Parts: sequence; structure tokens; C-alpha cells
Amino acid sequence: MEEHEDRGTTMTGVQPDQLDDQQLMKELESIHRTRHDTLLHGSSEALRTHNERMAQLEGEYLRRHPRRPVVSGRTRDGARERGSA
Repeated sequence: MEEHEDRGTTMTGVQPDQLDDQQLMKELESIHRTRHDTLLHGSSEALRTHNERMAQLEGEYLRRHPRRPVVSGRTRDGARERGSA
């Protein structure tokens, strides 16, 4: 059985720093895939929990990959260049 952290009755999942790289990516893909439905149809508590978990997972990814490649089109300068073209 997977380890889970209890916060009251909310299950927050395995701590991100305990996931290997493949598990972390799988969790990130899953949470991003469910984001839109949670925003549109989830309760306030579900959205709050989703936000917390997404922040934990994304924070762990950024901690592990501080020098990840950044595509110039995904920066403010890149967006400005697209807008003036």
C-alpha cells in the first residue's frame, strides 16, 4: 500500500520528494490533465487541495531541474516578439 499523508480527512498523496523521476512526471501529467475539470466543477475544497498538490509537485520538479531548458517563446520577451510580428 502506498504511503499517504493525512491532513484531517484529506489525502494528499505521497510526498513529492519520495517519488522517483518517472513517478513525479506521471503525477504531474495526471494533475495537469484533471486541472480544468477541477476548476470548473470541483468544490472549493477540491480546488484548494488540487492547488496545494499541484504546487507541491511542480515545486519538486523545479527543485530537481533548476536549469531546465526554457523556450524563448515562453518568456515575456518572446511573447512581445510574437505580438509585434
